Amino acid sequence: MSVSVIVPVYNKERYLARTLASIVAQSLQDFEVIIVDDGSTDGSADIAASHPDRRFRLMSQRNAGPGAARNAGIAAASGEFVAFLDADDEWSPDYLSSAVARLRSEANAASITASYAEMPAGVAASEMWRARGLVDGAMRITPSTPPQLAVALLAFMSPCTTVFRADHLRLRGGFYERNRCLYGEDAHLCLKVMLNHPVLVDLNVRANIHRDASDLSANLSGARPVEPFLEDASEIRADCPETLRPLLETILAMRAFKTACVLGYWGEWRRAAELRRRFAGSHARGVPYRFASMACSTPLVVPLAAAVRALRLF
Repeated sequence: MSVSVIVPVYNKERYLARTLASIVAQSLQDFEVIIVDDGSTDGSADIAASHPDRRFRLMSQRNAGPGAARNAGIAAASGEFVAFLDADDEWSPDYLSSAVARLRSEANAASITASYAEMPAGVAASEMWRARGLVDGAMRITPSTPPQLAVALLAFMSPCTTVFRADHLRLRGGFYERNRCLYGEDAHLCLKVMLNHPVLVDLNVRANIHRDASDLSANLSGARPVEPFLEDASEIRADCPETLRPLLETILAMRAFKTACVLGYWGEWRRAAELRRRFAGSHARGVPYRFASMACSTPLVVPLAAAVRALRLF
């Protein structure tokens, strides 16, 4: 078996058939599909169970979040490679074939991530990622890697556009799933992967990401949860090569300061201050959002943020 495709599902009956059809349409046909229903209360499980392709099978569990659903699929997977597709997105027909060919030609790479189009506008994201420093080919994080480039690579590595070697995926422990985590469970895994292995970047558009259909990636009316690798960085630090520890601390500070700014925008300055305090060490000097996060970590930000939010309503 070449590829195990894992589709986590939670209340996506409106979109699931489209997602499954894009898997059936793949030019590479040596795959199995594991659909993990994460406690849906709509007709998602019925749609999955009635799919006529025998390569598709349904697993069901109590609602535990996307990380737990993907990990359940990983445990049942038999493929050399593992790919993930959320139940509201779709792949181009050459997605799996191009990924497998590249991974087989570059045996040291742990994964390959492709670019995508933002739907419903249909805007390709490739130029945005090029502007952030990403290029086609293999990337290996080293002590001299610019922190901004490492942060861009981490943001690029979405599960829906990444194919992993199954053994590397299991070695890094899978997705974060504690406390029914709904945000950042993928970045927790991908950060460990990119710190320990070369990864491949493919800036060709090979997927459609439907932001309009996504509950978890859509803009919210409040601050997002803090990413698990910031809430508790001990697991990431323990899995980081010694030579990359300084770079990791800078990456964590950059993400913490940006998240502190978001918290401050929503008036949660105490949480912003606590988060900033935990990562404001020597590696945080000169990183983006450093001074902005300081301003967002005081009560003075509350009326200013409220005014900005009010202006955005007009």
